[in-house]
Order: sequence, then structure tokens, then C-alpha cells
Amino acid sequence: MAKKILKLGIPTGSLQNATFQLLNKAGFDICESERSYFPRIDDEQIQAIMLRAQEMSRYVEDGVLDAGFTGYDWIVENDSDVVEVCELAYSKATAKPARWVLVVPNESKVKKPADLRNKIVATELVNTTKKYFARRKIPVKVEFSWGATEVKARLVDAIVELTETGSSLQANNLRIVDTIMTSTTRFIASRKAWQNKFKREKIENIAILLNAAIDARSRVGLKMNVKKPDLKKVLKILPAEKSPTISSLAQADYVAIEVIVEDKVERELVPALKRAGASGIITYPLNKVIH
Repeated sequence: MAKKILKLGIPTGSLQNATFQLLNKAGFDICESERSYFPRIDDEQIQAIMLRAQEMSRYVEDGVLDAGFTGYDWIVENDSDVVEVCELAYSKATAKPARWVLVVPNESKVKKPADLRNKIVATELVNTTKKYFARRKIPVKVEFSWGATEVKARLVDAIVELTETGSSLQANNLRIVDTIMTSTTRFIASRKAWQNKFKREKIENIAILLNAAIDARSRVGLKMNVKKPDLKKVLKILPAEKSPTISSLAQADYVAIEVIVEDKVERELVPALKRAGASGIITYPLNKVIH
């Protein structure tokens, strides 16, 4: 009987390290091997294959891969017919969506897209950029750029470049004219794999674990001991939408409270809990949070 295998595409380049880290946090032991395009993974039912994010959706659509990770931008650019299993809020630098932006040098006279009529725009995102200008009925020549697009901003009239923070554009004295599109990482599957019971369940399991790992990034666990007379006062301080676990302790006049909170409120919450009578307060990181 043939062994059941899910062929999973891992993006090389800027998303590579972030994807490895997320998979590890989700519970998969994955790392690069000597065969660099076939990472080792501790799941015999998964064959990991590394490809550029730009071409991932094409291979998934064609069924060469059963599933993979890529940006929404490349799904659109390639016009790929795939199943978008879930959106994953992670990227190479931040959890914010990346943006493809229309950019010119600070000294350029271009103030709006229409100012680029009959001009030259360089980008890696050719098809999407052409559609952007076509919708606005602005004739431009869109040239494919083989990388280092920021350098070309002063060789052509404008560029369309990917940015997360905008810091690199500012450092190169470049100015954003407009946003072409926003993009986040997507976990995608081929339609054929999605119709296969084993592969679909495997893909859905991976998606659950990945989203749980992402949710855990912004939360911490909180434990404390509280005297029963102080319990109401402590509970009022905890976020109203949270339902803490309250357990009895061997010392009859104390209870233990455990709750998960957003990490951004932890530093204000802990001192307030201490003043309200909580003791033995412990905070700890989480691996996964499954709703």
C-alpha cells in the first residue's frame, strides 16, 4: 500500500526563517538539511520542499505541491486557482500586512499616479501593477525588475516595491505615492488535495496548529495565589472578557487563579494585582492557544 504523503511547500527567501520558526512553535521539528531544498521534518507523512514564494501558488495550483505558504500578492499576481486555507499573520519583520507601494525619489515631481502617464515603472509585481494603472486608464510601460528595485527608482520614473515598515524607502530618500495592494501570508492548498480526505485533514490540522502558535505570540499565562477575602477585588482587575480558572489550595483561606491575558497588558496588570492582594504571581510564555 502506497505511503500517504502530503507535499508541503516552504518559501525560500524573506519568509523562510519566519516560516521555520512558526512551524517549530506549532510543534513540528523542521530544519534545513544538506539537501537544502528538502528540509528535514519530524512527520513521516509530510515531505517539505523549498521554493520561491513567487512561484509557490503555481506549483500548488498544478498539483505538484499539495499545500504551501505564500503571500496573497503572489496568488493574485499569478492568478492562481487555489484553496486559501487560512491567513497567517506573520512575515519577515512584523505581524503587519506588507504593502506594495508606488514609489518615486523624494526629488521627483510626481505627486499622484496620473503624473506617470506614458512613463516607465519597474517592479517584480508586473501583472498586478499593469492592472492597477489600467483600472485608472493611465498608460504606462511596466518593466520587470530582477530585484534591487529600490536602486532603479532613479533610473526609471517610478517603482512598485514591497515594504513592511517603510524604513528602507526612507533610508534611500524615496517617497510613497500610493499603495497598490496589501498582502499577508496565506496557507494554500491545491483543489485536488483539498478533495482528498487524508490530505485535507492533514492540511486542516497544520492550519489549526499554526494559528494556535500565532495566537500564543501575543498572550501570556498568569498564575497567582489570592486570599479569599481579596478574591473579588482581584477579579475586578482582570480583563472582563477573560474567565479565569479558580482552584482551591491546601491552605483553606487561599485560592489559586490562572488566566491567559494579552502580553501588552501584563506590565500594568501585575503591579495592580500585587496591590490588590495577589501573591506568588507567575507569568509564563505560551506555545499554542487554541480557541
